[in-house]
Amino acid sequence: MDTKDKTSRLSVTPEAMEVVWELEKKHGDLMFYQAGGCCEGTQPQCFEKGGYFPRMNDAMIGTINGHEFWIDRDLFEYWKYSHFTLDVLDGWGPGGFSLETPLGKTFKVHYRLFTPEELEKLEPVKRSE
Repeated sequence: MDTKDKTSRLSVTPEAMEVVWELEKKHGDLMFYQAGGCCEGTQPQCFEKGGYFPRMNDAMIGTINGHEFWIDRDLFEYWKYSHFTLDVLDGWGPGGFSLETPLGKTFKVHYRLFTPEELEKLEPVKRSE
């Protein structure tokens, strides 16, 4: 099966893409990480590439404009049958460590379950070592 025939695990809203472009201009290469910890909850965090290192067996579910989007291994096990859509809201998230915070924005993910047809064609995930 060709890569273009695979079901993507990740997408981005136009509003969130605008913020990603703004962050790229200021910080260069980026990365996203979504954990399930106490400070950030399940809010995705945006860092300069190399500003955060995924733990062993965390899952990279796709890219946004070439920037890797990583999920905590335990959170991925819970959400592995769901499509992630990165969105952005006005305001500050619970962590405040993410690069969009000084812009008065916070990234958010919307989830939806994959259809049975999509599940058959899911893109593989990359695991950290």
